Amino acid sequence: MLSRRLFDIQVDDEFYTIPASVSSLSFDSPPVKDNAILSVMTPNSKRNLFLDDDDDSGLGMEDHFTSSLPKFSKRQRVDDDNSRCSKRPKVCSDIKAVVTKLEENDDFIADGSRLHTLPTVTGKHADLKSITSQTLTDVLNGDYDDVISDYKIIDCRYPYEFEGGHIRGAENMYLHETILTLLRQPTKDKQIIVFHCEFSSERGPKMLRFLRSKDRDLNKENYPSLNFPEIYLLDGGYKSFFNEQPNRCDPVSYRPMLHSDHSEDLRHFRVKSNSWTFEEKRRFARKVMQFRTVIQLVITNSALINL
Repeated sequence: MLSRRLFDIQVDDEFYTIPASVSSLSFDSPPVKDNAILSVMTPNSKRNLFLDDDDDSGLGMEDHFTSSLPKFSKRQRVDDDNSRCSKRPKVCSDIKAVVTKLEENDDFIADGSRLHTLPTVTGKHADLKSITSQTLTDVLNGDYDDVISDYKIIDCRYPYEFEGGHIRGAENMYLHETILTLLRQPTKDKQIIVFHCEFSSERGPKMLRFLRSKDRDLNKENYPSLNFPEIYLLDGGYKSFFNEQPNRCDPVSYRPMLHSDHSEDLRHFRVKSNSWTFEEKRRFARKVMQFRTVIQLVITNSALINL
């Protein structure tokens, strides 16, 4: 009879099961011939019983049992171990191909499925795809309807700025939790999102990166799939768009963030928008501490076992 003990450790309502690598053997029953062992054990149960090299029980199980198995059984077990990484070769090869494709050509959208639909320019942020005000106007005019199924314009300015003038059809999202609502909405093939703020220098890029990061987290089991693989930044922001296309704005006006009549609003919305960042840092720090606690427990248990 073979038994193994496990340590269950609870950290902030999460359980971590840690193998203690302590086993016990019982030889109360009389010896059984090799052929009898093979006749009652399926290949799966053999692999569970005879642990791999990296699952050493600490009691020399290989010395007690594996020497009694015929050579062809040992070879079969080694072959099974070596083939584990290739059980899903198509998925592995697909991911590798996509990563290579994205590294060699940044014209592909983030999931590697196709090239970017809109022409891009070199903006202030080299890691982001930027489009001009004219390109966005072409989208609004329907010039890309044959290749785009849907589009969203996300205005990351504060509400008083948005109310003082915005691109017609844009949505005001200046909070992180509001950006997350995008990931709860139904997705469509060939849809795009355009982010911007006043100059597209800080708030717009930050929210764009935040959405991409959370989108990756949401789809980590299906990499490189994304809900929104094609995202753009409006070069020059609302200021540039208003200067070029004022008739596309509603109302036809431009209220800057540092407007003298809205200093109190500025302080209020800055605090409100930064509160998420503070909480995110606290959550991250807590997760780091949890991870360190688990690692320390593993090291402590391993040291006790080796005594």
